[in-house]
Amino acid sequence: MEMDIGSTPFPNLDVHSFLFPEIEPNVNTKKRNHPEETSQTQWNESPTKKTRLWAKDRSHNWWELCSQPDFPDDEFQKSFRMSKETFEFICRELDSTVTKKNTMLRDAVPLRQRVAACIWRLASGDPYRLVSERFGLGLSTCHKLVLDVCSAIKTVLMPKFILWPDENNMKLVTQEFEGLSGISNVGGSVYTTHIPIIAPNSNVNSYYFNKRHTQRNKKNSYSFTVQGVVESKGIFTNVCIGWPGSYSDEQVFEKSDLFKRIVKGDLKDIWVVGNSGYPLMDEILVPYTHKNLTWTQHAFNEKVEDIQRIAKDAFARLKGRWSCLQKRTEVKIEDLPKILGACCVLHNICEMRNEKMDPAWNFELFDDEMVAENGVRSVAAVQARDNIAHDLLHRGRAAGNTFL
Repeated sequence: MEMDIGSTPFPNLDVHSFLFPEIEPNVNTKKRNHPEETSQTQWNESPTKKTRLWAKDRSHNWWELCSQPDFPDDEFQKSFRMSKETFEFICRELDSTVTKKNTMLRDAVPLRQRVAACIWRLASGDPYRLVSERFGLGLSTCHKLVLDVCSAIKTVLMPKFILWPDENNMKLVTQEFEGLSGISNVGGSVYTTHIPIIAPNSNVNSYYFNKRHTQRNKKNSYSFTVQGVVESKGIFTNVCIGWPGSYSDEQVFEKSDLFKRIVKGDLKDIWVVGNSGYPLMDEILVPYTHKNLTWTQHAFNEKVEDIQRIAKDAFARLKGRWSCLQKRTEVKIEDLPKILGACCVLHNICEMRNEKMDPAWNFELFDDEMVAENGVRSVAAVQARDNIAHDLLHRGRAAGNTFL
């Protein structure tokens, strides 16, 4: 822990002597030893002020070992969920924003150590106490450092790495989705997942109380939501972060930038495929939800599930790679969007750079799906879905498939 003794006014010297009898109240003393930390604490006195600062010696051995050029690549990948090359790439991207200058009082934590501590925290999900010990940092310094780096990733890198495809890239995306499902003009697969959190101090039931997870876990559960649209390779092209876990998928969708873009007509006849929790509307394609489906409708639902699987697998890799998303996090509610946004950006960087996913990191999603209350919002979308379903069955039979 780092602290500024000079900023905390002591009582008079007599009282101070009573608290620390081993230390004689000599104001000219250049070095003092705390009775319990004589081997770890150094005291320095400013030549102009009677202010005493101390800094606790901490071991950097583990990080210094990891940062050596000859440190095994597979061990680095296991620790930070990415290769050394990708780690160095992220450091270069964040250099101008994250690097701090040395001061007269102490040297700044180096850039690579800052980024490494943040990524380790996100990857391991370890509490800040353990992260600070591993990287030789004070607890408060570690906490602030992780949030600062996450904020930089979200602010600086999100606009670069979470992008809606341009016209040329959208053509490639629609071709890949059509090759997978047979449905044309699909530009994305949308899904909403829940991130567990510690119960907030206020508005618990009204805003953050997750009844569905509570029923399953048999204890009160609280969560944040993350809605994401992914392209055909599982890379996020749009995210909506931070609405309460009590919100349904439909409610989160209505609050999202994606919904606003659809209403404005920005998607230009491109379908985004969702599950039964989303409404059927222009540019949003969802499965049939009524009972007694026809063969045509059943075949269509199977193809929708194939597209949805890409989004689910992407979120499973997101949570698997960044273990902090699997457990209740010790972060304030207002800071959570920084953490979640940084994880989504790092997911995209790893996917774009073909970082391998260790099977040991696999994570199984357990989000519940609820049929949207206002499930049909466009007569034209109803007709378009029926046409797609009939076309799929017709082409399937022509190719010798029954879809069943």
